[in-house]
Amino acid sequence: MLHSTDRILTTHTGSLPRPQPLLEMYGRRSRGEPVDADAIAVAGREAMRAAVQRQVETGIDVGNNGEQQREGFFLYVQHRMTGFGGSWKRWPRADVERYPAFKEMHESRNAANVGVSSLVPPRVTGPVRYRDPGEAETEPRELKEALAGLKTGFAEAFMSAPSPGILASACKNEHYASDEAYVEALAEALRVEYEAVARAGLILQVDCPDLALERHRSYQGRPEREFLGFVERVVAAINRALRNVPREQTRMHVCWGNYEGPHDCDVPLETIWPVIQKMNVGGFVLPFANARHAHEFKVLGKLPLAKDQVIVAGVIDTLTNFVEHPEVVADRLERVAKVVGDPHRVLAGTDCGFDSTAGQGRVAEDVAWAKLSALVEGARIASVRLM
Repeated sequence: MLHSTDRILTTHTGSLPRPQPLLEMYGRRSRGEPVDADAIAVAGREAMRAAVQRQVETGIDVGNNGEQQREGFFLYVQHRMTGFGGSWKRWPRADVERYPAFKEMHESRNAANVGVSSLVPPRVTGPVRYRDPGEAETEPRELKEALAGLKTGFAEAFMSAPSPGILASACKNEHYASDEAYVEALAEALRVEYEAVARAGLILQVDCPDLALERHRSYQGRPEREFLGFVERVVAAINRALRNVPREQTRMHVCWGNYEGPHDCDVPLETIWPVIQKMNVGGFVLPFANARHAHEFKVLGKLPLAKDQVIVAGVIDTLTNFVEHPEVVADRLERVAKVVGDPHRVLAGTDCGFDSTAGQGRVAEDVAWAKLSALVEGARIASVRLM
């Protein structure tokens, strides 16, 4: 995993805005309407190539496929793995429930979404296994082919895959005898993807919103120790699934849910960080731009990174159409670098994805790219001051 040697490198968290026709195809498929599988595949590849080209033009150093070939950062696995079927309504978010007027507005927005809903994910009714391990090789290969066709590419490329914990939390278990067995089965299935990304020579990003989000969702109203026990189990399961993936080739992302909301029920980073630090990865991707968690970079001073680890500091909020001023981005990066103690171990990134589940993004496509341009310019300013 590259460090910021002579300048602050730029990256992001994964999902980028999808073209409207592709978004609508994902939406129709998720509602059970007939959609040609080949048409989705072709549209996904075309969108991926366009997203790669746009990232390069914008100046992103560590980029990806924009998750264009997936309808959501975790929902896509139901098309690759056995055991998924039907649907159910997820536990509500505690912060949304406590504000009735906001809840009504939030639900109205979701109802107008022509894309995919993550609020009614599938259930698991049978053994979870990867149908065809060869399928896990397709996305990495196509990303590398897209990059090979460019005169200039990324300094480094990454691909994401979900945590077994977010799948266990979002997809109701109706098959496994215990939560522990369920998480373990999911981790073993996801290992196929983890290792495919690594074999392709890409950086693997494990997306773990469950390690923070589920405190005020599936564990709301329950003792904190129960939630921390869940975090411990998931971290241990991921570490086992990463046994064949080099530490320096893996980074993990944690957040409190990629939705615009009060977030005043979020568990503090300091509470979960000691457990998250047990993840055998070379770097972490954390949100430090949004109004609820911008102060938590200070945790890295109290509980430092390991000497070989980097931090991708979220300095762009992916839930507001404000375009951050580059000076604001630079200031945020300087604060993080000061706490970490070494600017070479800091990369500039976003708080989360711009469209983690197709159609649920809150930032307009042209604004999203303007925000990434501000990220690049802010990192340039910070580099002059820090390097």
